[in-house]
Amino acid sequence: MQFELAVLPGDGVGPEVTTEAIKVLQAVSKRFNHRFNLHYGLVGGVAIDQEGTALSPDTLKMCRDSDAVLLGAVGGPKWDDPQAKVHPEDGLLALRKGLGLFANLRPVKVSPVLVDSTNLKPEVIRGVDFIFVRELTGGLYFARPKRRWQTSRGRRATDSMTYSEQEIERIVRVGFELARGRRKKLTSVDKANVLESSRLWRQVAMEVARKYPDVELDHMLVDACAMRLIQNPTYFDVLVTENMFGDILTDEASMLAGSMGMLPSASLAGVPQEGINIFGMYEPIHGSAPRRAGLDMANPIAIILSIAMMLRYSFGLAKEAKTVEAAVDEVLSQSYRTYDIMGDGKTKVGTKQMGDLIAEKVEG
Repeated sequence: MQFELAVLPGDGVGPEVTTEAIKVLQAVSKRFNHRFNLHYGLVGGVAIDQEGTALSPDTLKMCRDSDAVLLGAVGGPKWDDPQAKVHPEDGLLALRKGLGLFANLRPVKVSPVLVDSTNLKPEVIRGVDFIFVRELTGGLYFARPKRRWQTSRGRRATDSMTYSEQEIERIVRVGFELARGRRKKLTSVDKANVLESSRLWRQVAMEVARKYPDVELDHMLVDACAMRLIQNPTYFDVLVTENMFGDILTDEASMLAGSMGMLPSASLAGVPQEGINIFGMYEPIHGSAPRRAGLDMANPIAIILSIAMMLRYSFGLAKEAKTVEAAVDEVLSQSYRTYDIMGDGKTKVGTKQMGDLIAEKVEG
């Protein structure tokens, strides 16, 4: 089979980890006789420097003309001036909005061989296996109005959290569909005791639930959810959240797996259903880590597992996806570690060697 893939390495460690992901994808190509045509573009800080914008119309068109998008990371201190008219993250938001990527999936699964590599007790995180479904194109990050202004009493700024019934319905439906294929338990996260948008969120979630009588629905306030993630993370199966809540909670949850360098993500333009390929953008949840750039240190596992998600959701290649995931597990079981998940008695490797090891397992 043949697929078109847009590749946006981005900033910081983005190009380094993206290189390893492509290496693994090429191993999949050799083993299973697929062809992945790669189309490279700029996004984020590097796009600002070379093209004057965080995402050019040509790059957006290239992404639209592809079957999926692979993204490294964007941002860095070079572009952090709060008074700048354009920021690297503007490119990321423009991709999400311009490609209709409303559903962000972030699985959190603790590898048995890494239960001693976190700051939490092994008995707390052993068996953790849940997935966040984060709404990605609404809420505060796409606020209208969104502005700063000067008043006679000083500066002011505003962002508004706005959601429509339709936006909530479609993201909640993604959560229910995923729950049907897992443990049939969906936790809807909101702040309904304070926010009017969250009250609408909870009401719509209950309405959608009537179409999924086989799935248990519970509601949890975002602050209670933050505590439960640390106190009893095995409680969760599928969680669905609005944009900002999901951004914060998923970074917190990454520590359950030992490092942000372990967690992949998929941003989809549709509801995942068996037998249907969905356009999506795939990226690690970590940032550009500029202090690690060029040092062959960054953990490429998150973006490699993002490749597995891409194979499953956008290309319909479940067997190939499982092969990549099994390769990661096998390399970790052989005690190879990057610096962020290093432990006593383990073999420390860099970005390139970790990519090589996983690609070799995939190729067989």
